[in-house]
Amino acid sequence: MNGHLMEILAREIIAALPDDKRMLYRYIESMEDSLAEQSQTSEQFMSMLVKHAPHQKAAEHFNLPYEKVLFKMRKIEKEIDDKLNERLKKAQWIDRTEEVLVKRGSVQGQSAHFLFII
Repeated sequence: MNGHLMEILAREIIAALPDDKRMLYRYIESMEDSLAEQSQTSEQFMSMLVKHAPHQKAAEHFNLPYEKVLFKMRKIEKEIDDKLNERLKKAQWIDRTEEVLVKRGSVQGQSAHFLFII
């Protein structure tokens, strides 16, 4: 599966989450993404995660116990993963090249035409 399409599906799933889950998930993910952009190595990223503690900051921001934030994030990530896998099982690529070429009436400059169905 194309990574770009998986990203689109994941964004749709995240956007459909209830407000509290979506806000917590996006808050932590944006902090982690920011730290990843600032890091040059995986070791540096891990060090920055420990130093900046996105889950701890989320706990303070949302006025929740740290353990509850960890638990909720694990549940949210599992929910996203389960829904993504469910949608990927239903997704299919259908080759429509022949139909397009017949409609065009020529085979010049042939190209492949696929339809992605979810």
